[in-house]
Amino acid sequence: MVWGGITAAGKTPLVTVHGNLTAPRYIDEILRPHVVPANHNQGLTFMQDNAPAHRARITNQFLYENNIPVLHPWPPYSHDFNPIEHLWDLLDRRVRMRQTQPQTLLQLERALHEEWDNIPQQAVQRLIGSMRRRCQAVVLSRGHHTRS
Repeated sequence: MVWGGITAAGKTPLVTVHGNLTAPRYIDEILRPHVVPANHNQGLTFMQDNAPAHRARITNQFLYENNIPVLHPWPPYSHDFNPIEHLWDLLDRRVRMRQTQPQTLLQLERALHEEWDNIPQQAVQRLIGSMRRRCQAVVLSRGHHTRS
């Protein structure tokens, strides 16, 4: 599994997570080294999906103690509503379009990191800029999420 974060100002490094991502690992390997510094520098509202490590009590306590505002509640089954989900799709397409396809997990990991680093910030800004339109579409549909 990989984790990455985006803001209008930039992307975090792509983090490879080997094995099961528990709440303590999520805090130690992702939140503390990547989210806390980004939040203190930019004053962000943190978005995450409903993965168990994200919903864990110790995760929420850590975010609260570090003054990281979180967008709650996150609607279930709303992947297309989160701009990073579209970035994951772009990353997948970029890896699949490579001249030489990865043949091993290590090659795949390297390809993911290379393509993540090569995604232009303009693409990230476009996705983040689409959030207002996506939120308005949900409000207009009275909460019945439609793909936008």
